[in-house]
Amino acid sequence: MAGEFALIDRLRARVVQRGDVVLGIGDDAALLAPEPGAQLVVAMDTLNSGVHFPDDTAAADIGWKALAVNLSDLAAMGARPAWCTLSLSLPTPDADWIDAFLDGFDALARPHAVALVGGDTTRGPLSVCVTVHGLVAPGHALRRDGAQVGDDVWVSGTLGDAAAALAQWTQGGARDAELRRRLDRPAPRLALGQALAAHAHAAIDVSDGLLADLGHVCRASGVAAQIDVDALPASEALRRAIADPGQRRALQAAGGDDYELCFTAPAHARAAVDAVSRASGTPAIRIGRIVAGDGVVVHTGDGAAWTPARAGWDHFAG
Repeated sequence: MAGEFALIDRLRARVVQRGDVVLGIGDDAALLAPEPGAQLVVAMDTLNSGVHFPDDTAAADIGWKALAVNLSDLAAMGARPAWCTLSLSLPTPDADWIDAFLDGFDALARPHAVALVGGDTTRGPLSVCVTVHGLVAPGHALRRDGAQVGDDVWVSGTLGDAAAALAQWTQGGARDAELRRRLDRPAPRLALGQALAAHAHAAIDVSDGLLADLGHVCRASGVAAQIDVDALPASEALRRAIADPGQRRALQAAGGDDYELCFTAPAHARAAVDAVSRASGTPAIRIGRIVAGDGVVVHTGDGAAWTPARAGWDHFAG
């Protein structure tokens, strides 16, 4: 690859085509034509090597994850994805690495019709920043500030797999391929998020850890949550890898990198939530309820209080 502009040409050759992209990669800015009456939903996440993914992560997996973590934010808002921009910092313009990165990126972008419409490339430490744009009907976006006393608290999928994979990698021991795939290729719950817009009161994606992220919902909504830590859904791979219940609880409750949806919905919507969960192919389970007060209170299945060593990730905490 000759340099930056050859890299840009390589990106442009792989983008998804959409009729609402008036002008995409190649000019000073993109021109987009949002559908009439829709609200625009915008989210952005940066992934840095050694911070957001292990330094031995395959380029294709980095490409997938860079888009997936952003689409997960759209899922939490109940939005339909449309476009994205990409800012890519690379030590060198390695053609093989770029092609593999785009393989992973495209493998997720294409099924969801996400068009890459612009961005930036520069030389530097490996870092990927994606901004996604989605659409939602006015007044139908799921927000953090809508939880109500009496709501059930739900979570999709399973929790703790990615954190377990990261722990295995950090400790240098045996590594489970199924757990590592959950770390490298999270599945954004877009279909479930869009279906929940008609039933849920509030939602958030679980990126920094369930307790930390549910805490954000509680603060925004002015409520508290009571959670049964033993109700948290665990995969068979996690149960095989982590035999100790206490260690497994900590990974599920505070490990992060799950990119599942945590949401609240009124008790009368249980059947509807079950139905949209089945229809979307994404299991969801009730793990607690919203009550008056503040914060997240956690107990075990037998009712005993349980306190984790930490609630989740904070990049600027000691």
